Parts: sequence; C-alpha cells; structure tokens
Amino acid sequence: MIDFSFTDEQEMFRKASREFAETRVAPFIPEMEKTGKVPPGLVQALADAEMLAITIPEEYGGLGLGYVARMIALEEISRISVATGMMLQVFALGIDPFVRFGSKEQKEFYLPKLARGERLATVAVTEPTGGSDPTGLRTTYFKNGTDYILTGRKCFITNAHIADTVTILAKDENDPKAFSAFIAEKGAEGFSATHEEHKVGMRGCNTGELSLEKCKVPATALLGQEGKGLRVSMSAIGDVGRGGMVGCAIGLQTACLEASVKFANERILYGKPISALQTIQNKLADMKIDLEAGRLLAYRAAALHDKGERSSNEFAVAKYFTTEAAQRAAKMAVDIHGGYGCMEEYAVSRFIRDAFVLGPSAGTSDIMKVIVARWVIG
Repeated sequence: MIDFSFTDEQEMFRKASREFAETRVAPFIPEMEKTGKVPPGLVQALADAEMLAITIPEEYGGLGLGYVARMIALEEISRISVATGMMLQVFALGIDPFVRFGSKEQKEFYLPKLARGERLATVAVTEPTGGSDPTGLRTTYFKNGTDYILTGRKCFITNAHIADTVTILAKDENDPKAFSAFIAEKGAEGFSATHEEHKVGMRGCNTGELSLEKCKVPATALLGQEGKGLRVSMSAIGDVGRGGMVGCAIGLQTACLEASVKFANERILYGKPISALQTIQNKLADMKIDLEAGRLLAYRAAALHDKGERSSNEFAVAKYFTTEAAQRAAKMAVDIHGGYGCMEEYAVSRFIRDAFVLGPSAGTSDIMKVIVARWVIG
C-alpha cells in the first residue's frame, strides 16, 4: 500500500510554515524588491522559527524532522517569497556536509550554532569556468605543515556575503584528480566575499563571488577524507541543493495558480468573469496539472531521502520538471493578467522574474536531462 498523505505532525508543520510565511516573511518583500539586499531581520525570523534547524539531528540542537518537512517549509515559504525560500534552502545545503561527513568535533562545534542561526552556512563549488563539471574547477590546495593553503575563485554562490561558514571544494595542486572539501570561515586571512551579483529575479537573496588568496585553513577544517571531497560537495548538491530548488519551484507554482484564479474570478470581460472563458480555464488546468505532478515527484524524492535511500536521480527528475513547470506557470499567470501582469504592483511580475532564476540553479535543465539519461542507460 502506498500512502500519499502527510502525518498529523507534518500537517501541523505545514500550517505553521504557512502562517510564518504569511505573517513574518511577507512584510519584508517590498524592501527586498527595492534594495535587492537581504534584510537582517528576515534571517533572524528564520532562525527564531527554527527553520534553520529542520534537518539537523536533535542531539545537536536541531529539530530532526527530515527532508519531507524541509520540502513542506520551502513550498510554503516560496509561495510567499521565492527569494527567501532560496536563501533558506542553501542554508540547509551548507549544513548537510557537516551532518553527513563532519567529524564528532566538527558536528559538536558547528551544528548547534547552525541550528540556532548563530552561524550561517553555504557550499562553494561553481567557478567562472563552470559548475556542472566540478572536475574542471581551478581552485587548488596544498599541504603546508599541518595547514592547507587554498587559492581560487568561486562565483554564483548563494549567501556568499552573509554566510559565516563555507564548504569549499578544491583540487590537490600536485594531483589534479584528488579533490577535498574544506571549511572556510568568514574573516580568515586570504578569504573574502567580493563581487555581489544583481539577478533578474529573487531580489533580496544574496548571490556573489568568493576569493581565496593563499587562504590558510587548519587540518581540522578538512571535511571528510582528503581526496574524497567530490562526494562531500556533490552529494549535498545532488540531494539537498536540487531538492531545495524543487521546493522553491512548487511554492512558486502554487503562488502563480492562486494569483491567477483570484484575478480570473475578479476580472470582468464581456459581462462575466474571465474564468468562464475556455481559454483561461485551459491555462488554469495546465497549471494545476503541472503542480500536482510536481508535488508527487517532489515528495517521493524527499521521502526516499528520509529513508536513507539514494534519491539524486529522482531529485534530478523533479528538479527538471518543477523548474520548467514554474516558468510555464509564471508565463501563463502573466498572460491571464494581461496588461496588469506587466505592472510591478502585481506579484505575477515578480513571479516571472523569479521563475527564470530557478532553471540554472543547482544544475540547468539540460544537465538534469544528462543525469536522467545516464540513469536510464545505466
């Protein structure tokens, strides 16, 4: 028997997440759209609501609710603000390497602080040479006594300027086939956040570059085994990063559908609401079908992850489908709104900008198809 229902605890968590998004996140949206900056109060609100603690085990001060709960939170928050959903999902991306690969000492030091929001985390893989082929990165490291020296540049890193703790993927200067993951701390000598990007959408979610100029990190900053860093960083991106983008996408689809239904019922044309027109109904039906299919893909992959089973392929399928569907939904929402859809007073103008950022994040749609094809071919 397959049970597609949520537990009572998950339903309560969904209700709490929706209330949090509507009352605590929504007020920040005008400021985020105007300035493009992360409002400090928003990060504190996420921490106060324990949204940063969802995937952290209880023994380290987290909620230990798992990835279905995380998907619920991201869907509900992204329904109100995709920029906030993106920020939150990358915090969890930064937490995952500590949960899965951290030493006992690293877990005890970092996880309680990450759970409380005293520290904020991210992962830095992508470079100007690309992100879909991590083996082509140019950031290097070498051993100097008991320390490691890192040199390189990372780009398109979400939370680059607000994260305190960054997992850096680098390759051995003397062995280009060996990759390791290191913990770099804000304020470390030679480590800095430099250029800040100005994206077409997700305004208020920080994205930028990181520079490592002979950045010295201690041996205790090595995450996982030396030479096994690809597993540390890419497992986080494959399961947690892409899963997070799925949550953002279905939240945006929900927002597009709700706004479209409301407008279609209120807009009068030819003496009746445009929701009575077959062409409008077809658009609403397409949006609903995509949303229902996307939710099934999303929560199936998250449930597999919670069971400890491999879920990267399922997340690739879900990531491709939901981010493409979100772009379709945003386009249809603007079409339904007509001229109003081009006005910034209407949220759908923000939705369509946000939708275009979903596609390339955590791997483009073309890369998702490559992953799925490899899965099929075996």
